[in-house]
Amino acid sequence: MVADEAAALAHDEGKYGTVGVVALDQAGHVAAGTSTGGTTGKRWGRVGDSPIIGAGNYASDASCAVSATGTGEYFIRLTVAREICALVEHKGLSLQAAADEVIQTKLTALGGDGGVIAVAPDGQMAWSYNTSGMYRARLAAGEPLTVGIYKDEP
Repeated sequence: MVADEAAALAHDEGKYGTVGVVALDQAGHVAAGTSTGGTTGKRWGRVGDSPIIGAGNYASDASCAVSATGTGEYFIRLTVAREICALVEHKGLSLQAAADEVIQTKLTALGGDGGVIAVAPDGQMAWSYNTSGMYRARLAAGEPLTVGIYKDEP
């Protein structure tokens, strides 16, 4: 691909925000992926918390897979993604309860903002965020597609 072709692919809409994904395969293995983006409007191409395993993403078949977005400094301090997995694995919390404990209680108490999406090997799915909205979608076999941006949406 020549430089002009690559430049033509770039557009303003693709330069902001984190893109995260969590997945569960048929064998019960989980995975997480998170791009470097951060909160809306942050400088494109910067390095944030997303690539830091434990802070912006984490996956373990013993607990869950988590992808996170938000104010990275707080996610790093709390190792948000790993903390959610630890609460599921070691304290036996449901995935939603663990995500809410970390995002709604611990992250909020520090003054951080952002959110997570997560999936567990048993099929539990969760998201939690302490901002006015978070772009998100969920799809599972036999269930309808769920898409939302704001808190008052599913």
